[in-house]
Amino acid sequence: MKIVFWGTPEIAVPSLQFFIDKNDIEVVAVITQPDKPAGRGHKIISSPVKLLAESLGITVYQPKLVRKDHDLINILKQLAPDAFITVAFGQILSQEILDIPRLGTINLHASLLPKYRGPNPIQWAVINGENITGVTTMLSDAGIDTGPMLFKKEIPLDETIDSLELSEKIALTGPQLLYDSLSGLNNRTITPIPQNDSEASNAPKLQKENGNINWDESAKNIHNKIRGMKPWPSTYTHFKGNTVKITQSSLYNNEKLNNKTPGEIIGIVDNGIEVATGDGNIIINLLQPAGKKQIDAKSWYNGARIQPGDNFSS
Repeated sequence: MKIVFWGTPEIAVPSLQFFIDKNDIEVVAVITQPDKPAGRGHKIISSPVKLLAESLGITVYQPKLVRKDHDLINILKQLAPDAFITVAFGQILSQEILDIPRLGTINLHASLLPKYRGPNPIQWAVINGENITGVTTMLSDAGIDTGPMLFKKEIPLDETIDSLELSEKIALTGPQLLYDSLSGLNNRTITPIPQNDSEASNAPKLQKENGNINWDESAKNIHNKIRGMKPWPSTYTHFKGNTVKITQSSLYNNEKLNNKTPGEIIGIVDNGIEVATGDGNIIINLLQPAGKKQIDAKSWYNGARIQPGDNFSS
């Protein structure tokens, strides 16, 4: 079967490699987002999917807005693919494009649909403290992650996993599920299942300001936020007027109550520093002061010469 693969970030690379390695699949083209400047030097960077495809001599297209790129749409029609495979491509496909392949457009979504429709399902599952998430393959339609489902696979979560680690698990879980979906549609052994819209929830795009820590929240909610927003948009707080990123935390099992103000830095514990919240205390393990490298919280505490009553502020 001939497929066109659509994807951009690192999470899509294992799926592309999987299909390239399959003897019964021909990847006739790859569509990815345009190169973009990144980092302090604003160096132009190609997507991980593009780098893999070009290293293997596969034709790559990078439309700014694929829905309006009529030249590319005509090329895709001429390729006459059996299916499109999409994994975190980053643009919405028009119905005209979705209708091109014989078997349709198979998308890998990083949640158990219809829960967490939208661009950031991995992050929101962790932020909300879910015990289980997973991946779903679906036939894309004109809506946002609303198409009929093909296969699902659950992934259990615990209170230590962050969104970066979850992304890696999903990246390795997705390829076989996509291949089984493609084969099942081709062999007519699976039937797409419509989603129940009444069970749907959203995973909207995260913004930088979402990372601001509100110390009046519970320790559990703050901990979930820290792990869910890693590496982007990352969580941050303020100390004496300077921004400090909080990059790793853990929950504190000591149930002894105290009358500390939320955000107050209580002191050093075995694996970090203890900070009061609106409900319980949290341990900060790693942080990153503005303009500096990440450091363990105990070293920061000693270097900052924390005094009784010093606190982080929202």
